Amino acid sequence: MRSGAVSLSPLRGVCLVGFFVIGLAAFGFLDDVRQNSGFQWSFLGAAVLLFAWSVTVFALARHTGRTLTLKVILRKQHYVQASAQVVFLLYWGWYWRPVYDSAFLIVAQLVFAYAFDMLLCWSRRDTYVLGFGPFPVILSINLFLWFVDDWFFLQFSLVALGFAAKELIQWNKQGQQVHIFNPSSFPLAVFSLALILTGTSDLTWGQDIAITQFFPPHVYLVLFLVGLPGQYLFGVASMTMSAVIATYAFGLLYFAATGVYFFYDSYIPVAVFLGMHLLFTDPSTAPRSEVARIMFGVLYGLSTVALYALLGYAGVPTFYDKLLFVPVLNLSVQLLDRLTLARWLRHFERVAFGRSRSQPQRNLAYIVVWAAVFSVMSAVQGVGDRHPGQWVPFWQEACSQGRTYACSYLADMQETYCRSGSGWACNEAGILHVALARSGKDRRRLDPADAAGTLGRGCDLGFDSACQNVARLASGFNSFEHGQPTLQDYPIILRGTKGPIKDRSPAALYARACNQGWDNTCS
Repeated sequence: MRSGAVSLSPLRGVCLVGFFVIGLAAFGFLDDVRQNSGFQWSFLGAAVLLFAWSVTVFALARHTGRTLTLKVILRKQHYVQASAQVVFLLYWGWYWRPVYDSAFLIVAQLVFAYAFDMLLCWSRRDTYVLGFGPFPVILSINLFLWFVDDWFFLQFSLVALGFAAKELIQWNKQGQQVHIFNPSSFPLAVFSLALILTGTSDLTWGQDIAITQFFPPHVYLVLFLVGLPGQYLFGVASMTMSAVIATYAFGLLYFAATGVYFFYDSYIPVAVFLGMHLLFTDPSTAPRSEVARIMFGVLYGLSTVALYALLGYAGVPTFYDKLLFVPVLNLSVQLLDRLTLARWLRHFERVAFGRSRSQPQRNLAYIVVWAAVFSVMSAVQGVGDRHPGQWVPFWQEACSQGRTYACSYLADMQETYCRSGSGWACNEAGILHVALARSGKDRRRLDPADAAGTLGRGCDLGFDSACQNVARLASGFNSFEHGQPTLQDYPIILRGTKGPIKDRSPAALYARACNQGWDNTCS
C-alpha cells in the first residue's frame, strides 16, 4: 500500500473533477452512442449533473474556508478483486462478443464512479481517498446486470446508489465505523427488486448475461482459479466452499427425490457460481469468525435455491436468484459473529480451524480443502461442461417416465432449438405441445391448436414429418409422425446450453451425439 496526500484549492478541485466530467461527456460523442439520442443523453446528462455538483461543492468550500484533501491509498483488496473480475470478463468476452463491444461502457461507469465518489465524500468531509476502490464495484455490477441503450441512464443511477449506500449507510462493527452493505450487491438487489415489481426485466441484458456466461469451455475451472488469490489473501475460501457445498447437496437430494435436476441443466448455474466467487465474498461486509463465515456461505447457497424456486413459481426471470439476498446477509453478519460466541461453537472454531496457526496458514489450508472438494465435484460432474441436464436425451427419458416438470422443460428446450433453426426440434416441440395440452399438465400449453405454428416452422425448415403433422393436426388426428434429427439439426440440438459448436463435420457430430445419449448415432 502506498499513500500520499495533497491539498486542493477550489479551482484545482473543480479542474480535477472536471477532468472526469469531460471524459464522461466525451463518451456521448462516440459513433455507437450518438446515433441514439436517449443513449447519448445518458452520458451528457450525467456529466452536467456532476459538473453542477462540483461547482457547488467547491464554491461552498471556498466560502467556508474548508481545505479539501486528496489522499492516495492503494488497497490490495481492491486491485486483487478487480484483477480476478477483469480476467473473467476477458475470458467470457472471447466467447460472447457483446462483452468486448460494451467495454467502453464499463470504462464510462468507472469515470462516473470516481467523480461521483469524490463529490459525495467532499460534500461530507475534507479528505477523499483515491485508489482502486471503484474498480471492483463497477466490474462486479457489470458481471450481473446491464441496462439496454435506451435506458442506460439507469446504469449510472445503479452505480450512484452503490456508492451512496457505502458512504451513508454505516454501523459500528467491533469498534469501527464501516459500511453495512456490499457496494455492488446492494444496488443490484434494489434494482432487481424494482425490475421484478414493475415487470421491466426486458430493460436489461440480465437474462442474456446469465445464459452466455456458460458459453466458454471449462468456465467453472476458470472461476475457481481466478478466485484463489483473493481467497488466500483475505480468507474467504470458507464462504465460497460452504455456499457451493450447500447448493450442491440440495441438488443431489432433489435429484434423488424427483429424478430431475433442480436447476435443470446444472447443479449450480454458472452465474450463481460466479456470485459465490466474486459477489458476496467482500471481506469488509462479511463475518469475522470462520464458523460465522461458513454459516454465511451456507445461507447464501440456500437462498439462491429458495429464490430460484420462488421466482420461477411467480413467473419472474430466475436470473435474480443470486442478487436479491446479499444485503440481507450483510445485515446478519454481526448476529452471526455473536452466535459463534456460544460455548460449543467457540470450542469448535478453536479446535477445527487451527487457531494456533497463522492467518496465511489457515487460509492456505482452506484453499487446499476447497481445491479437493472442487476436484471431486468436477470428477462426478457436479460442476463442469458435461452435466447431463444439458442434453435432450436425458429429458426425453425423464419425460417418458413422467418425472416432475420433465415434459414441460423438454418442450421448452425443443422450442428454443426450433427458433434456432432445427426442423426436427420444431416437429418434436409441436407434438409434445399437443400432448401437454391434452393432459392439462402445463398451464402455458392449453390449446392443441397452438402447436400449428411450431409445426409449420418445422415444415418451412424442410423437415418432412413436420409437414405431415401440420395436416394431421388440422384434420384432428390423434397420432403424429416422429422423425430422426438430420445433420442440419445436430449442430443446434447438441450444443445444450453451451456456446456454438465449431467442429461440424459428420464424424464429430455423430460422436458428440453418441456421447450425449443419442443411441441411433453410436453405430
